[in-house]
Amino acid sequence: MHLAQRMSRLGTETAFDVLARAKALEAAGRDIINLGIGSPDFRTPENIVEAGCKALRDGHHFYTPAKGMRELREAVAEDILARRGVKVDPELVMIVPGGKPTLFFALLMLADVGTEVLHPNPGFPIYESMILFSGAKPVPIELREENGFQFDPEAVLAKVNARTRLIIVNTPANPTGGVISESALDQLVAGLERYPEVYILADEIYARLVYGRARHHTLLAYESIRERVILLDGWSKTFSMTGWRLGYGVWPRELISHAERLQINSNSCASAPVQVAGIEALRGPQDSVARMVKAFDERRVAIVKELNEIPGFSCVAPQGAFYAFPNVRGTGMGSKALEKHLLEDVGVATVSGTAFGAFGEGYLRFSYANSLENIREALRRVRGALQPA
Repeated sequence: MHLAQRMSRLGTETAFDVLARAKALEAAGRDIINLGIGSPDFRTPENIVEAGCKALRDGHHFYTPAKGMRELREAVAEDILARRGVKVDPELVMIVPGGKPTLFFALLMLADVGTEVLHPNPGFPIYESMILFSGAKPVPIELREENGFQFDPEAVLAKVNARTRLIIVNTPANPTGGVISESALDQLVAGLERYPEVYILADEIYARLVYGRARHHTLLAYESIRERVILLDGWSKTFSMTGWRLGYGVWPRELISHAERLQINSNSCASAPVQVAGIEALRGPQDSVARMVKAFDERRVAIVKELNEIPGFSCVAPQGAFYAFPNVRGTGMGSKALEKHLLEDVGVATVSGTAFGAFGEGYLRFSYANSLENIREALRRVRGALQPA
């Protein structure tokens, strides 16, 4: 077999590898608690399910426009205005199957051999994978525990040069749960005004999952860079719709036609009945979202407390998303070795910090998108396995 050379640069999402290993162990009779995969354990709300079923019964079986149904794009624009305070033109919204196509399309149209793309590290592993696939050079933005896993705006700006084409900003963040402050964004945006050719991909898929005093601030709100911001968001996390595969991008006016061509050449369009369900999610009752966020917050408090009681662990409290990212250097084990030990010997699935980049060494990601009962049992097992004899 002679594969194209670019395939050697393509990585993967390790959480799915861990999921596959966990499922294989379960099939062999092992009791596994999965705190690895980032998928809410709640069912999709019934009003959304019924909207999707009704759409099928009503005959929504065919193609839609490549950018998505007009009504759904209008619903997205309404939601952005209501929740982010920013008015967007529905013509600049493109509905896609999940969150990744928006990232993929942005890199395909902006990144190339000889260019650079800045990305968070530790960060969502598909960022670096797709940057490498595009032929561009990935330039890591180090996120440090002592800074609440926020970036240093001046350090980011110091990495920008004539080769920089795109900067990826993720808040709230996977895997750290960090939320970027308004002051940090203010400083970054002020500096980027000096670089009018650089685009910004704002991955805000966890925007509604923030806790305590944390607040989400969108890069779309900054007028000075507004025409260079690509917003990535969707339904997977907020509405527990990971398997429905529905997301959207809000594109700069000069890029939307290129994004549409990439959609036509790859996905054609998102699923029609799923788009109808997406309308109901945005315009229907929101009480299920509030209940889910409240439950995640309770789990967040519990998991941080219990992680800090495990020998060799220390964990700062995440402010958003549904991940805890404890420092595990005190165990004396590398992140990957500890991930393997906890899964195979203890029956707890986690994800090594190194799955999210080189700066993730010394950390593990625990997803608290699982029941409080399972979280407590999993951490009881981990504590028992690492307790000194």
